[in-house]
Amino acid sequence: MKNLKAENPREESQPPRRSTYRHGDLYRALLEAGVELARGGGPDAVVLREVTRQAGVVPNAAYRHFADRQALLEAVCDAAQVQLALAIENELAALPKKKDSVKAARGRLRAIGAAYIKFARAEPGLFRTAFSVPDNLDGSASPAKAGSSGLSPFQHLSAALDALAEVGALSPERRKGAEFLAWSAVHGLAVLVLDGPLRHLDDAQTAAIGQRVLDMVEQGL
Repeated sequence: MKNLKAENPREESQPPRRSTYRHGDLYRALLEAGVELARGGGPDAVVLREVTRQAGVVPNAAYRHFADRQALLEAVCDAAQVQLALAIENELAALPKKKDSVKAARGRLRAIGAAYIKFARAEPGLFRTAFSVPDNLDGSASPAKAGSSGLSPFQHLSAALDALAEVGALSPERRKGAEFLAWSAVHGLAVLVLDGPLRHLDDAQTAAIGQRVLDMVEQGL
């Protein structure tokens, strides 16, 4: 008897369909599929039909959890920022202990900037997706964007600047709005490296320029 399944390679490429999901499982399956699409192709790759195909459910199933493609993209954006927050936390955890409180506070700020640039290089699709949805500062502190520490990437930066102010390395006057200065400098470099005229740089060159940008940020604050 012929193997009818083998005669249709398209069928073999389709993920198995599930007819039922426990409460919450479908949402997680769709979100995880969306994150993987973003990882491979950035925000433009996150589409409802492909997410449902990856999850093995019919297209209409997505609308139980996401009103439209924009709602899905917003959730994937949050998930991408969670991954960035975790990358920052890993960088912070690797910092050597310093007795000097000022050096320790400066080290934390630099570690956050370094993690940001490393993440952009390592996960370009997720990095592009993380900031693809217009948001305001209230949204940047959302628990949906937080890592294991409960802090979002923006909150990590704010906490590091607060620590600098607490040890006297940053005056109260210059503390105001310092997030925007530091963030703009580091994010600008990340975008230039990913999608701009610096995209030809290798990891070592990017790291070297990144350290100089962090020098500039630290001294400028």
